[in-house]
Amino acid sequence: MAICPAGGREDAGHVIAPRDEAVIAAQLGRAPRGLLAVAHRCPCGLPDVAETAPRLPDGSPFPTLYYLTCPRAAAAVSKLEAAGMMREMTARLADGALRRRYEDAHRDYLARRETAARRAGVEPLPPGAPSAGGMPERVKCLHALMAHELAAGGVNPFGREALDAVGAWWRPGPCVPGEACMPGEACLPGEAG
Repeated sequence: MAICPAGGREDAGHVIAPRDEAVIAAQLGRAPRGLLAVAHRCPCGLPDVAETAPRLPDGSPFPTLYYLTCPRAAAAVSKLEAAGMMREMTARLADGALRRRYEDAHRDYLARRETAARRAGVEPLPPGAPSAGGMPERVKCLHALMAHELAAGGVNPFGREALDAVGAWWRPGPCVPGEACMPGEACLPGEAG
């Protein structure tokens, strides 16, 4: 499997490396369900967003295509949610231009989830199934919106705002004890792994 540059997106068609699956399990504290790919890596080189199948192995719907797995990133986003950022963002949807960008993000998410279903060989979710994070009507989950922005890059305005607000969650180094940076990648700016 080709490793993407630190902090970059991967081609979701790659097979999951056992190391990545083990890291994601350690990050989540449980085995990942319906794992399709590493959708993004943080600058330390470890997965921070997993792409999941729109249906779990038992066939039940799972609308969250992009799942924020890094516990440090998730904790930082939880602080934003607790501070009321979602309520403030939802109020800003009255702005027509911002609403249209958020609706575009919603459509992008649905299209990516449809593609993931085909790639995984599972039945797509039915029309009208929710996308993620409350899109397009409200802001419900910054974790999902930030994961979408990390995986897709430049499509989710509220995911981008959350990403900018959390700052450099990776600075302390890898979030999984015992995991080191991948060879040639930077754990911290200016440091090789």
